[in-house]
Amino acid sequence: MRWLMAGVVLVCGLAVASLFVGVSNVSLAGILAGNDTDWLVLVESRVPRMLALLLAGASMAIAGLLTQIVIRNRFVEPGNTGTTEAAGLGLLVVTLLAPGAPIIVKMAVGSAFAMSGAGLFLAMLRRVPLRDPMLVPLLGILYSGVIGAGTAFIAYRFDMMQTVLAWTQGDLSGVLRGRYELLWLGALLAAIAWTAADRFTVAGLGRDIALSLGLAHGRVVALGLAIVSLVTAVVVVTVGMIPFLGLIVPNIVSLALGDNMRRAVPWVALSGASLVLACDILGRIIRAPYEIPVGTVLGVIGSAVFLILILRGRRAA
Repeated sequence: MRWLMAGVVLVCGLAVASLFVGVSNVSLAGILAGNDTDWLVLVESRVPRMLALLLAGASMAIAGLLTQIVIRNRFVEPGNTGTTEAAGLGLLVVTLLAPGAPIIVKMAVGSAFAMSGAGLFLAMLRRVPLRDPMLVPLLGILYSGVIGAGTAFIAYRFDMMQTVLAWTQGDLSGVLRGRYELLWLGALLAAIAWTAADRFTVAGLGRDIALSLGLAHGRVVALGLAIVSLVTAVVVVTVGMIPFLGLIVPNIVSLALGDNMRRAVPWVALSGASLVLACDILGRIIRAPYEIPVGTVLGVIGSAVFLILILRGRRAA
């Protein structure tokens, strides 16, 4: 409990720091003095951006943990199982066919595509003999690349490349009040995953063991895929794709706490939120007054950690 409180303090500290980092000079003295400009930037931009970072980081990290449990592989996440790319394809399709559709409709279509993409990936895994656990993420990367290439081709033909790039960069510089609130739905879905954590933990033991313990394995897996798909669609449509977050955070937490999902979820949420906050602050500082998208910073850090995890797994084997 003491370490958990320390994690909460760290997240709160990073959240407060993010309020005062950026192009516009917002100071505590100006806020206390009632400066209109400081208050406007704080309320309209900095607080919504900070909340978006917290919600997106925590929910995507939990979605990554849930993906690893459902697929039973430590090296997968929504980004390398076709889920994220399928959500982007769904958003592109609904944008082309119904450009004036409400954002909730775009999210629903993106979720349906994401769940279909994840379900197809699971069907592929059942048909391919996997003698090495590393074949699963490699197959997922190839599968995601095919979907991403198809999305890029359609976007190019219909002059929608800029729109697709906005979904793939993971950039929160445009987050304002009224444009992030959908992420609260992601937080609610993450809470539902925590509520059903024991069922997901049992489902992660395998179909035969889960059925022997009286668990409806198929229904639990379907629920897990639905939660992951909805969270992914919400994050993609709101702030874009955030790479490697759902991969590295659950792995680091599992090294310390094991595979019990109920115990790991609070730590995964705190770690995901703190990592995204730290990467966003770093992206705003490195090339100030310009910004590096949080997805780019996290991609560099995440790829390095991913390689370390792979090499560590190889040595352990």
